[in-house]
Formats: sequence, C-alpha cells, structure tokens
Amino acid sequence: MTATLRTISPVDGRVYVERPYATETGIAEALARAVHAQAAWKEVAVAERAALCSRAVDALVADTTAIAEEITWQMGRPIRSSPGEVRGLEERARHMIAIAGDSLADVRCAPRDGFTRFIRRQPLGLVFTIAPWNYPYLTAVNSVVPAIMAGNAVILKHSAQTPLCAERFAGAFAAAGLPEGVFQYLHLSHADTGRMIGAPEVDFVAFTGSVAGGGMVETAAAGRFIGVGLELGGKDPAYVRADCDLEHAVGALVDGAFFNSGQSCCAVERIYVHADVFAPFTEGFAGLVRGYRLGDPVDGGTTLGPMVRKRAADHVRGHIRAALNAGARALIDTSAFPADTGDSPYLAPQVLLDVDHSMAVMREESFGPVVGIMKVASDEEAIALMNDSAFGLTASVWTADEDAGLRIGARVETGTWFMNRCDTLDPALAWTGVKRSGRGCTLSVIGYEHLTRPKSFHLKTAVYTKGR
Repeated sequence: MTATLRTISPVDGRVYVERPYATETGIAEALARAVHAQAAWKEVAVAERAALCSRAVDALVADTTAIAEEITWQMGRPIRSSPGEVRGLEERARHMIAIAGDSLADVRCAPRDGFTRFIRRQPLGLVFTIAPWNYPYLTAVNSVVPAIMAGNAVILKHSAQTPLCAERFAGAFAAAGLPEGVFQYLHLSHADTGRMIGAPEVDFVAFTGSVAGGGMVETAAAGRFIGVGLELGGKDPAYVRADCDLEHAVGALVDGAFFNSGQSCCAVERIYVHADVFAPFTEGFAGLVRGYRLGDPVDGGTTLGPMVRKRAADHVRGHIRAALNAGARALIDTSAFPADTGDSPYLAPQVLLDVDHSMAVMREESFGPVVGIMKVASDEEAIALMNDSAFGLTASVWTADEDAGLRIGARVETGTWFMNRCDTLDPALAWTGVKRSGRGCTLSVIGYEHLTRPKSFHLKTAVYTKGR
C-alpha cells in the first residue's frame, strides 16, 4: 500500500492536502525522464529557454489569488501578506532570466596568435531541489528557474507542509510548453529523499532548510563528488547605532523580526542597541509589537498568523520560558493576545530585555515571533556580539553614516550585510551564508556558476609542419 502525505493546516488543524508518496518505480521513471529530457534541453538556445520560463512565470502570476490562499491554508501566513510571495517569485525569476544570456556566455581569453581560447559554462545535468515550507515559492525559485535556464533538468521535492507549490510549478511549466521531463516534482518521504540524493542520475542538490537537514544532505551525498548547495539556519543580528533614524529603525526591525511569525531564515532574532537610544528604541519597538493582531490568517485584518505547527510554537515557548527563568524581562503582556492559549500553533509575539548570550534565545535559532534586545556601549562591543554566533546568514546596521556601515560590515561574519534595511533579498546579489548558515550560492551572476561547470576550449588554429 502506498504511503500518504497529509498536510495539516495550522489554521484549524484539519487535513488540507492528501497525496500519495512517490513509489520506487515512480522515482526511477522520473529520474530516467529527466536524464533523457536534459540531453535535448541543453541544446536549446538560451533565448528560447528564457521565453519558456517567462511564460511559466506569467502563468504563476496569473494565479496569484489562488496561490496566496493556498499558502495561507498550508502554512498559516496572513492572507494580507501571502500575495507578496508571488510578487517576490516574479522579481527573482525575471531577474535570473534577464541576466542568463550574459551569465552563461563564453568567457573569452586575451587574444593569442594562432589560438582560440575560451571557457564554456556547461549544465550540470539533473538538479534536485529540496524546498521548505516557510517561503515555499521564494526558496524554490532560487534554484528552479536558474537551473532550467542553465540547461539542466530539475526535480523538485517540496515540503510535506506545502506540496501544492510543487504542483503549481509543474502546471505553470506545462502551460508554458516546457518539454516533458525538464521539470518534474515528486512527493517524497525522508528516506526516499535521501535515496534520491544518492541516485547516480542526480548531479547537484539545492537544499534549503534546517542545519540538521543540511547534515542529512551532506551525508547522503558523501562520496558522490557532486555539488551541494545548503541554505540553512540563521540567528540574524541587527545593530542600532546612536545616529540612526530611530522611527525608521523601529518600524523596519519590528517587521524584520515578526513578519511570517518570525519563520524566516533571515529574520532578525537579536538586536543590539547603543545605550544613547536604548530607551526610546525599546519603548517604540514594544509599542508597535503590541499592535499586532494574532488570529485567523484567512481574516484580512489579521497581522500575525499561527506558526506552522504546535511543536514549532512550543520550541519558541521553551526559549522564552528559559530566558525568563534566567532573569530576562518580557515587554509584551501575552494576555492581550487571547488567540495564544499556550496549547496551539498560535503564539503571541514577545520582546525580551535583560538577555545575554548564555540564553538559548540569543544563541540558538528560535524561528518564531520572539526577539531579544541588548544594550551596547560601542561599535566594538556590537561587532563582538554579532560575531558571537554559530550562524552567519544576514546582519544589519542602522546608522546615518555610510562609512561606518561599510567599516562595521567588513568585520561582521555574514553572507549579506545590510544598512538601514533587513529581512530582504536582492536577486542581483549573491544569496549565501557562512558558518552553520550553509555554503554555496543562489541568485545573481554567481548563482549561475554553481549550476554549471566550466569547460575550457584550447584550439590551435595555426599548425606548422616544421619544428613540431
């Protein structure tokens, strides 16, 4: 009997989606189709690939309303925010399509008499994308569209929490006329996902998820000599300098910490504030957080939805409880958020003061609606605290001094450095992390380098009969 995938909606606890998991035969057939399709697809001109991918994006954008509703029911994001994910998908996909011609063009060497020399970027073959539930389209598109543009075939394994996203991608590519087998999806168990990574047909794995999941991917790929892209966790810091635009910093950092109920790898999870502005910053910050409305995400007035499941909410509750027991002080009265009963995915936001790095809430990834704020006396102290972490995905500074922003950013260990913004992604820039936040890169011109391999051409065009 085929096992069944069941998606439990955090909105009301009911089964929202049921799908059969792929069978062993189905997996083998998908791999064979991908290999066959990629052999022809790699010969298709980049301009034609771009036209097909652009039509697929058009199809997804046309279904924005339905897609947004599905996102909300699958993972709990407020319906007022869910359409933004489709806009973000469109921005990333169209940028990567637009730069593909230049990014994939031959690299010419300096002229040399009697020789033609260049480096050609060749597709890897079959890219296996493993995508998470928290930003189900944004995380998937980072590798799916560039991989196809680079001449690869793609098999997408989406989270069991958001399986409809994989099906939407497939429908869009089919509507665009993409040749059969170039893009496919499979609903897979954890065990079958590991076996897929080990399959000889797979040439690259693009994984977005937890540190533990990244470890599983590395283990499954060990000894295969294939590329692995890992976009993992974060404990992203922000530093608020005394010369910042206080109102702007407060508003942007509240959103950076609590959007999507804090369920983002690049959410702001710890904030260091200069002593000169600590009091007004924390007062303004807590005031905005108290204005959130926690409740049914299908309701257009809700600004904070449930976490993806009760277990995730309980993990955050544990961080908060441990910090309070160790002397932290809570600024938010959770009784003002009656939807948080303490026994469901609905979790009130929390802001903690009197925290330090001995507490898990300042050290481990919380991945929820909680942030700790510490007072600092100098740039040096802020830099030391920002770097005192096992993670390094993004970090930000809030200041009117660009020179200071650049100087501090040069010393902070992070994949992306922001000034006066946070929790965002520019597809023209490399998306990458350091330390336990992963390795590899998606998006930008550099992202294409990870989805292709270089092949050097060294042609001697003047052949002499004498002397050789």
